[in-house]
Amino acid sequence: MSTVVVKFGSSTVTQSRGEINLSLIERVGAEVARLHGEGNRIVIVSSGAIAAGWSALSPGKPRPVEMGVLQAVSALGQPLLMRAWQESLAKYGLHAGQVLLDPLDFGHRRQYLHARATIGHLLDLGVIPIINENDALTDEEIRFGDNDRLSALVAMLIEADLLLLLSDIDGLFTADPRVRDGSLIEEIDYIDNDLLSMAGGAGSVVGSGGMASKLAAARIATWSGIPAVIANGERENAITDSLDGRSGVGTHVRPRPERLSAKKVWIAFARDAKGSLVVDEGAADALIRSGSSLLAAGVLSVQGSFENDDVVEVLTQSGVLIGKGVVRYPAERAHEWVGKRRGGLPDDLGGEVIHRDDLVVLADSLGAPASQG
Repeated sequence: MSTVVVKFGSSTVTQSRGEINLSLIERVGAEVARLHGEGNRIVIVSSGAIAAGWSALSPGKPRPVEMGVLQAVSALGQPLLMRAWQESLAKYGLHAGQVLLDPLDFGHRRQYLHARATIGHLLDLGVIPIINENDALTDEEIRFGDNDRLSALVAMLIEADLLLLLSDIDGLFTADPRVRDGSLIEEIDYIDNDLLSMAGGAGSVVGSGGMASKLAAARIATWSGIPAVIANGERENAITDSLDGRSGVGTHVRPRPERLSAKKVWIAFARDAKGSLVVDEGAADALIRSGSSLLAAGVLSVQGSFENDDVVEVLTQSGVLIGKGVVRYPAERAHEWVGKRRGGLPDDLGGEVIHRDDLVVLADSLGAPASQG
């Protein structure tokens, strides 16, 4: 039995004019029903609410760009999208349960655990969770921005066995097939900054738009010990073939051999950084090589405004991201602790700025940053 998070992009679940792609959803419903009958637990992250809503409201007209209008349109499209999934699954005696999430559901530990429990109960009841961002109400400044990241966070949340990112692309290519011949990269061992940069550049290795966000999402999953596959949602039996590890089905990204603890995964990928600490070379080396706690003496400066227990990034002087962690001291008291050894600290402050249990190292060496994406 496997737990699979399957993300469908807007270009897959809707057609060129924004209408819901009912034939695809019906085909997926049949496949999900078969896999569910074999004991697998399937979670669907489905985009398409805005496209479906605008198509129903103003078919053929240019899509608006104002965020407030798009949010209102999503409120119209979301029930249309849910109805399509519900009707598809109902043909096989399955129920679909809607779950709308936003970044705050992942940033606050209590809400994070509540979201995990809710999805878990739905799966235990035999319900297929259909997840989307809460587009109608989410503030523009704290949106996920795309469902690739959301799907990776959901996979992390429920400790899935596979993250499958389905869109209108066949996977990662050695060259943009729209420009020149390129071959499908069937397997990736490690997603580094160079690969992420290439995926986001012009004339890059992407097959079409959005590859950078898919690689970033795959990277979140693989740091959580979850394999990921980037594939074309139009392919028949894409979920089954990806679960079976069949070759030629998109790009498979291997998980890291050492899985982060649930707490550290939450710190690294679910919580946004409120600021950063710039550390000296000695502190950076100790963090990377020894997994040490970060001491106040190794901090050169602080950036941003943060309180104790906020998450901050740890950077080298040249701006290389070393890791993220839960800071013990507020930025407003930086003058009291930055660069200070234990003997020079106020009585109410200890030597550790970030304890090793609250620190996630995201770099393999000072020359090989592992950007969290």
